Amino acid sequence: MTVEGSALLDRAKAWLAEDPDPETRDELAALIEAGELTELADRFSGTLQFGTAGLRGELGAGPMRMNRAVVVRAAAGLAAYLKDKGQGDGLVVVGYDARHKSADFARDTAAVMVGAGLRAAVLPRPLPTPVLAFAIRHLGAVAGVEVTASHNPPRDNGYKVYLGDGSQIVPPADAEIAAEIAAVKSLDDVARPESGWETLDDSVLDAYLARTDAVLAPGSPRTARAVYTAMHGVGKDTLLAAFARAGFPEPVLVPEQAEPDPDFPTVAFPNPEEPGAMDLSFATAGSLAEAPDLIIANDPDADRCAVAVRDGDAWRMLRGDEVGALLAAHLVRRGATGVLAESIVSSSLLGRIAEAASLPYAETLTGFKWIARVEGLRYGYEEALGYCVDPEGVRDKDGITAALLVTELASELKEQGRTLLDALDDLALAHGLHATDQLSVRVEDLSLIADAMRRLRETPPAVLAGLAVTSAEDLSQGAGGLPPTDGLRYTLDGARVIVRPSGTEPKLKCYLEVVVPVADRDSLDAARTRAAGLLTEIKRDLSSAAGI
Repeated sequence: MTVEGSALLDRAKAWLAEDPDPETRDELAALIEAGELTELADRFSGTLQFGTAGLRGELGAGPMRMNRAVVVRAAAGLAAYLKDKGQGDGLVVVGYDARHKSADFARDTAAVMVGAGLRAAVLPRPLPTPVLAFAIRHLGAVAGVEVTASHNPPRDNGYKVYLGDGSQIVPPADAEIAAEIAAVKSLDDVARPESGWETLDDSVLDAYLARTDAVLAPGSPRTARAVYTAMHGVGKDTLLAAFARAGFPEPVLVPEQAEPDPDFPTVAFPNPEEPGAMDLSFATAGSLAEAPDLIIANDPDADRCAVAVRDGDAWRMLRGDEVGALLAAHLVRRGATGVLAESIVSSSLLGRIAEAASLPYAETLTGFKWIARVEGLRYGYEEALGYCVDPEGVRDKDGITAALLVTELASELKEQGRTLLDALDDLALAHGLHATDQLSVRVEDLSLIADAMRRLRETPPAVLAGLAVTSAEDLSQGAGGLPPTDGLRYTLDGARVIVRPSGTEPKLKCYLEVVVPVADRDSLDAARTRAAGLLTEIKRDLSSAAGI
């Protein structure tokens, strides 16, 4: 046994002595007993980092995994932060999804808050993340925690933190909370009473549902018929209740994916954007005697909303940018005022819509933690299927209210004998065809992402798809008044490319947009063909430039 190996075993044994969970204790004890030094080194190579998305990682024993010991430390750090800010007697609301260990992590969080002198309230059962975001402001809480890994694989879980304004944490709060977590020396120092927190009843959910009525126009058509999948998550009951309140036809459920299941047995990744994830939805829609008007999907914690529509004989998933533009234009037609906002990786079409309506427009860094903080926000969206259609109610993306709004739009178009695709054509005629795509590379070795970013910084491309790169911005230096972030932005003649590492997954993500002028309705097909060709060529050239 080397000195390093002996020290590793000592760290593992010290962690084992404090671990409050019998399952992870047994797991870790078996690794120690078997002398699995490689596996132990992976689990004890550092600590799961608390950042602007809170915590997210694979379930398991050790400080580099999601487990009760890590969650207790995170909760203790958050409690210390709140007390330091003079909010030591405030209320912290805790929500959770239906993943493995979520209920345990929520209960541990409530216990730590009470032990630290704060008040804690836990949502009554697994519920959508937007309900937790709503509850923070509704109950006047100083913070909120949602235990969820959103659309990550089944083996993952996460810990998302909100402050009292109802939006997710941003710097410097994340670093300050992380410092308090690091200051926790031993779990023996963290008081965890067996009771003392409140388990909320359905009144908070009822208040959220009452608020969903506000996103629809009084007297608007409510005739569109939808197929719905909860993707094995927690969205079904809340969405069905919201649709019933609104007077829409009851959505037809995808039965295999309707109920919460932490193993997500029918999908490789429980994300509507992933290939194959929507296949059962398409099959359900195809089995109906009367074709539905649209398919709606939530991700497992129901803060995202995906939409598919009939296109000829097949179903077509709309891109997040397409839904984002449709909802914005719909709100503008209804007379909405206030700021329209999006992240820098989303389509520039929103800016065109805002300009045409003489409405203010804002661009933020990636994530609703930034979009929700835009002063005077009326509507915000992000291309990754996230839409904030009622910022006064939920200062985060909300897949339930977005589903209501897109179904209202589909109903209005249905009354006119038109579809969402017709509305997209209208936008292309008014503002040019804005076509977006993404080059996303998942890696096992994170150094590959760092190498690609370094290569692009050192040798930025001068031409992509035959289009000259007119500007290359390193977003880590800050750009356009935005805070620094790890990313690169290339502006081309008629196109735009942004490259950034994912904040939640081991991926390098490249966001592509081309804008093709459209003279008239007869020119739409040619414009689409041109746009598709350019996007394919940009992907090819960018892959070569990045070495991926």
